[in-house]
Amino acid sequence: MTTAQKVCLIVGAGDGTGSALARRFAKAGYIVCVTRRTPDANSRLVSEIEDDGGLAHSYVLDARREDQVIKLFNKVELEVGTIDVVIFNVGGNVRFPLLEMTAEKYFKTWEMCAMAGFLVGREAARSMLPRKRGTVLFTGATASLRGGVGFSAFAGGKAALRALAQSMAREFGPQGLHIAHVVVDGVIDSERVRTTQPERVAALGPQGLLDPDSIARAYLWLHEQTPDAWTFELDLRPGVEKW
Repeated sequence: MTTAQKVCLIVGAGDGTGSALARRFAKAGYIVCVTRRTPDANSRLVSEIEDDGGLAHSYVLDARREDQVIKLFNKVELEVGTIDVVIFNVGGNVRFPLLEMTAEKYFKTWEMCAMAGFLVGREAARSMLPRKRGTVLFTGATASLRGGVGFSAFAGGKAALRALAQSMAREFGPQGLHIAHVVVDGVIDSERVRTTQPERVAALGPQGLLDPDSIARAYLWLHEQTPDAWTFELDLRPGVEKW
């Protein structure tokens, strides 16, 4: 077990924001534990962090499954160290006209956004409460605050996640846990976006995309806040974004 460094657990460490979060917290001296549903999906990320002098571990996790989430938290606390910050960064962004939305698609989206967030948030609280310290950060979206055409499932799931974060902040804030919700309002720069939506990227211009590294800096800042001035909700968007 490593006890000299604190641990950052990132659930949903994708190639964009999730990977940027992992690199940022590793540079800040945290042992980073990253999860994805696909085996070896984060092998390259772990290698990059280690080559840069950091420490990282990768795990396979379907955050919708209660037994897997419980097992993960127990494993990290036992084999890596005390979890100081948990970031729930699972996506679930789907777009379908309402009449084409099946019950199966809606439920799966809700599971990814809301149910998985509940399971991760609950286990984070269980781990942190005995120590009366720790941070839990939830990644939200424009859909957390308002629905849009084609986003009935995503908005429903993200709004539920935001309500969960509010409930947790009110319940656990007085007990020493910092719970925060980050509204990422805009298009995040990534290779996938540039490949699949080149016209949209061109229309937004160089200042119209959210840089994952900039998002990661904001998350670290949230975590480093002191209890006398905690932020619950932080909006992040490009200056040119309409809101």
